[in-house]
Amino acid sequence: MPIKTPFVAVDGIIQLFDENDNFQGIVLIERKNPPLGLAVPGGFVDVGETVEDALKREMKEETGLDVEILGLLGVYSDPDRDPRFHTVSITFVCRAYGIPVASSDAKEVKVFKIEDIPFDRLVFDHSKILKDYINR
Repeated sequence: MPIKTPFVAVDGIIQLFDENDNFQGIVLIERKNPPLGLAVPGGFVDVGETVEDALKREMKEETGLDVEILGLLGVYSDPDRDPRFHTVSITFVCRAYGIPVASSDAKEVKVFKIEDIPFDRLVFDHSKILKDYINR
C-alpha cells in the first residue's frame, strides 16, 4: 500500500527594497487559479529539491525576483489551510530588490506597505501567516 502524506509547499514573505535599501513593502500575488484572491507567493516542492531551492525557484517563477532567504517564519500544517488538499507550507522571510513581474500562477504582482495589506482578500491561511510575520 503506498504511503499517503500531505503535499509539501513553500511560501515566501518577500520584503522588497529599492536600490538605496529603502523598504518598499511586502510582495503579494493575485492568483490566476482557484482559490482566487491575494496570496503570499509560493508553490510546491519538487521531488529531489530542497525547500530552500524550491522557495527561490517559486519566487523567481511567480514574481521574477531573486530572493535572499533571511530565515524561517514557521511551518503551517492545518489540514484545512488549503481547500484543495492537505498541504504543509514551510514559510520563509526573504529580501529582494528590483521590480516584481507576474508570471506562472500569478496574474498580477502587488507591493503593499504593512499597514495597507488587505487581509480580507488573502486566500488560504495567508492572513494568519502575515499576522505572524508582523507580530514576530
